[in-house]
Amino acid sequence: MRRILKQYWGYDDFRGIQQEIIESIASGHDTLGLMPTGGGKSITFQVPALAQEGTCIVITPLIALMKDQVDNLRRLGIRAAAIYSGLTREEIIITLENCIFGDIKILYVSPERLASELFQTKLRHMHVSFITVDEAHCISQWGYDFRPSYLQIAGIRKQLPGVPVLALTATATPQVVEDIQTKLGFPSEAHVFRMSFERKNLAYVVRNATDKREELIHILNSVKGSAIVYARSRRRTKEIAEILSEAGISATFYHAGLDAAVKDERQQAWQQGQARVMVATNAFGMGIDKSDVRLVVHIDCPDSIEAYFQEAGRAGRDGFKAYAVLLYNNADERKLQKRIADTFPEKDYIRQVYEHLAYFYQIGVGSGYNHTFEFNIDKFCHAFRHFPIQVDSALKILSRAGYIEYTEEQDNQARVMFTLSRNDLYRLENTSANEEKIITALLRNYGGLFTDYNYIDESFIAQQTALQPHQVYMTLKSLSERHILHFIPQKKTPYIRYTQRREDMEHVQLPPTVYEERKEQFSRRIQAMIGYATEDQVCRSRQLLRYFGEENDHDCGQCDVCLSHRPQGKVSEPRLNTAMEQILALLNDGRPHPVTDLRGIQLPTDELDAALEYLLQEEYIRQTDGLLISNH
Repeated sequence: MRRILKQYWGYDDFRGIQQEIIESIASGHDTLGLMPTGGGKSITFQVPALAQEGTCIVITPLIALMKDQVDNLRRLGIRAAAIYSGLTREEIIITLENCIFGDIKILYVSPERLASELFQTKLRHMHVSFITVDEAHCISQWGYDFRPSYLQIAGIRKQLPGVPVLALTATATPQVVEDIQTKLGFPSEAHVFRMSFERKNLAYVVRNATDKREELIHILNSVKGSAIVYARSRRRTKEIAEILSEAGISATFYHAGLDAAVKDERQQAWQQGQARVMVATNAFGMGIDKSDVRLVVHIDCPDSIEAYFQEAGRAGRDGFKAYAVLLYNNADERKLQKRIADTFPEKDYIRQVYEHLAYFYQIGVGSGYNHTFEFNIDKFCHAFRHFPIQVDSALKILSRAGYIEYTEEQDNQARVMFTLSRNDLYRLENTSANEEKIITALLRNYGGLFTDYNYIDESFIAQQTALQPHQVYMTLKSLSERHILHFIPQKKTPYIRYTQRREDMEHVQLPPTVYEERKEQFSRRIQAMIGYATEDQVCRSRQLLRYFGEENDHDCGQCDVCLSHRPQGKVSEPRLNTAMEQILALLNDGRPHPVTDLRGIQLPTDELDAALEYLLQEEYIRQTDGLLISNH
C-alpha cells in the first residue's frame, strides 16, 4: 500500500486514520470512516482499489467531483471512469464493458444510476473489488442531506454477496453513524474509524453584525488570501460579488443556475488566484481541490451545524492558520424559524400542490403511472399562484411519500447538428479563427453531425482547441445565429415522474416518517444552529465537536469566545486597545523590530503582554526569530 501511495501520490506514509481504514477494507470488512473535510478521504479507497483485482465502484452524488477526480486519476496514469447523466447510451455501454474486461480500476457512478436496468445487467458480469459510498450521510433520513436514491445501495449489495462496502463521511452525528450502518446492511461487528474533527489551525468566529456587508468588507480587508463567501440565494451571490468589486476586492460569483462553461471559467479564475473571493451558494465547494483558502465567511446562516461545519472546513486545508466566520444578527433567528414552515408546509397545502400538479399535466384520477414530465416551476407557480420555495418543499415531501419522483436538476448535455451540407461548409468564408477551430474539432471528434443532433462535451472541445470554456460556448452560439449549425446548450431541467396512479387529493397519505418525524429533526437542527450562533460562553470548537459526539477537554484558544475571555479580569478593553495601538504604531515603519523594543512603550507589562498575544493570535503581526513584523 505504501509503495502505491509513493508511486502515484508521492507521499511516504499515510496520515490520520487512513492506514486503519485501508487495512480494514482490504481485509474484506465493511468499514465506516469518519473524517473531516480535508482529511484525505479519497486516498482510503483509491489506494486499495489499485492494490486489488477488479473494479472499485464509487457512489457519489456530485457530478463535478466525479469529473475532477477522474481527470486527476487519469493524469496520474490510473484507469478511472465515470457514468453520469448527459452521457450517451453508447458511451455508458462502452464504459461498463471496459469494467467487465478489467480495463477500469475505479468507476464513479451517481446513486440514481444504480437503479437502471442497463447498469444492473452489466454489474452481474463485473469483478467488483469493493464498493465505496462517498457522502454516506446521504443515506440516513436523519442526516441533513438525505437522498432517497442512496437507499438503492442495499439492493446492489444483494447482487454482490461478499463484496465489502467502505462508507465515508465528513459530517455525521452519533444517530446518523448508527443509521448509516443499518441502511447499508453492516454487521454488528462492522469496523468504524473516527478521526478527530478538531481543526487546530482553524479559528471559528461568530461576529454579530448589524450591517453584514460592511462587516464582510472589513473582514476581507483584515484577512489576506483566498476566500469563500457563502450566501443563501443565487441573487445574493451576484449582489455581494458586485459590492465587493466596487470596494476594490476581486470577486466573482457561483451558483447552480449558471451555464456549465461559465461555472468552469469562474472556478478556474478563483483557483488560479485571478479572483480572490468566490461568493457562492452551497452548490460550490464540494470536491474543490484548493488547500490555501484562508477565510470562509457565511453571510447567511446555514440550516444546520452539519452544513456549516462542512463548508467552514474548506478553509485552511493546507494546515496553516485560517478563519471560519459566521455573520449573525437578530434577523437571522426569524429567518431560520421561517425555514421550518417553508421546508414543511401544512399537509393540506401539500395535497393541494399534488392536485394542481394533476391539473397542470391533465392527469385524471387512476391514471398517470410512470409518466414523466418536464417541470417548469415558474410556470406552475404563476398558473396556480404558489411560491416556488413552498412548491419545491411540497414536491420533495410527495416524492418521499412515494407518489412522484421529483428530480430537481437533470443534466441535458449540449447538442449540435450542422445545418449546412458538408460541401457548403467547406466553401464557407468570413469565419473567425475561433469558429474554424471549433468546426474542425467538431468534425474530428464527432460523427453524424450532418444528419442528426449529437451530444458534445464543451469542456473537451475547449481542451482540443486551447480555448476557454466560455469562448467555446459563445462561438457555438455565434455559429448557431449564423445558421451554420444548430446549437442546443446544456441546461438543467427538473423532471416529475408519477410513481403510482394519481389519487384523489383527500386520499394522499403523508405518514409520520415522511412528515412529522422529519420536521422535528429539521427543527432540532435549526435550534442547534441558533444555539451555536448565540452561545458566547463555550469555546466554538468544543461546541461543534460536542454536536458530533466528540468531547474535548481543552479550549481552542483562538475562537471569538476564547479570545473574549482571555483578557477579562486582567486588562480592561480600553487599556487593551491602547496597548495594541501603540504596538502597531511601533511596527508601522514596515521594519522588523526586536521584542525588546516593546520596553520603550510606557505601559504596564500585563497590558503589553495581553495586547501582544491578541495581535499575534489574530495575525495582525507575526513573530520570527525574536523579531516582530506587521502583517499590514
